[in-house]
Amino acid sequence: MNSNAAFVRHARDVRLYLFLGLANWFIFLDHIPNNMVSWLTLRNFGFSGASDVFVFITGYAVALAYAPIMRERGTIVGATRVLRRAWHLYAAFIVLFAVYAVAIGDIATRYAAPDIIYEFNIAGLLEEPVRTVAHGLLLQSRAANLDLLQLCVALMACFPVVLWLMLRVPGFTLAASFALYVAARQFEWTLSTFPDGSWYFNPFCWQLLFVLGAWCALGGASRFRARFRSPVWSYLGIAYLVFAFTMAMAGRFPALGDMLPTWLHDAFIPNDRTNLGFYRILHLMILALFATRLIPKNWRGLNWPVLRPLIVCGEQSLSVFCAGVFLSFAGHFVLVTSSGSLLEQILVSLSGIAIMTLAASYVSWSKRQDRQFQTPIGRSPSLRAG
Repeated sequence: MNSNAAFVRHARDVRLYLFLGLANWFIFLDHIPNNMVSWLTLRNFGFSGASDVFVFITGYAVALAYAPIMRERGTIVGATRVLRRAWHLYAAFIVLFAVYAVAIGDIATRYAAPDIIYEFNIAGLLEEPVRTVAHGLLLQSRAANLDLLQLCVALMACFPVVLWLMLRVPGFTLAASFALYVAARQFEWTLSTFPDGSWYFNPFCWQLLFVLGAWCALGGASRFRARFRSPVWSYLGIAYLVFAFTMAMAGRFPALGDMLPTWLHDAFIPNDRTNLGFYRILHLMILALFATRLIPKNWRGLNWPVLRPLIVCGEQSLSVFCAGVFLSFAGHFVLVTSSGSLLEQILVSLSGIAIMTLAASYVSWSKRQDRQFQTPIGRSPSLRAG
């Protein structure tokens, strides 16, 4: 695998930001309960969903970002850069956890709605606040909608070792990741949460999707495309997507599910999201192959203004995700305290997406201002020797 060629080929691939921004929008919509607009999201049309896209692209993006650093500047420098990013994610998780819990508790008290505390899994803060916060710091939180960020913190913290191996023995690294995935499913390995339960996204299983994204970024994607150029594979891929859509509909509509044979129904319904059923990975990879074929890297439409909100939300993914967590809670609160009509669901959804886009645009603008006015020490006229 020629990693250097992969770095050049995939550098600044706008499609990554486009799909990551779309995943962030879908995650926001999916986090609002009883929201009809969420029927437009990916999870309703097949096995995989926005979370799968988010984790896969994150693994893809961090490999492109940090593999050149580790290769050119050494293992220690590359590892410290990855761990610094992991720290940023961890800090975002802690701030989000604290503010999120306080906001939900305040609203539950102010509006006499105690059920919302249990709905968002923060009752422990009232019953055992010190232990709940302590376990939250150890990534053992059960707070709803924070689980994906919690997963990314853990995956990023382990990524220096994975990246070091990936640059040397990519095939072995992917095989080891798959072996861990199989063992975790077979022996039910997972991480616990406080006071009971386990991670919603089993990190021992979801790491495979993250590692697969990194493997694709470092040359694996070219191998996939080369082997699936035959029309036969395309027809098989389309057939699988149709099958996945049918099973998704069967899971949504019990009457349709009852028409299926028991063995088929039990194999795919309910959709194994916690332990990442392998059919979800296969579904996502087929979608990725078709998406990259339909939208080439040099597609002129990527410059259309109408797609700019999605791209900027992908560029500022962490900020958008954090904003989306709060906005999904706010949107849920608005809907349950009002009529919750379809019109209100549409307005809440569009308002949240607009606010997320504005937040991403501001962060992007702010970063450009910082880069524009950064001047190396010693070159500024005010710092030169007289």
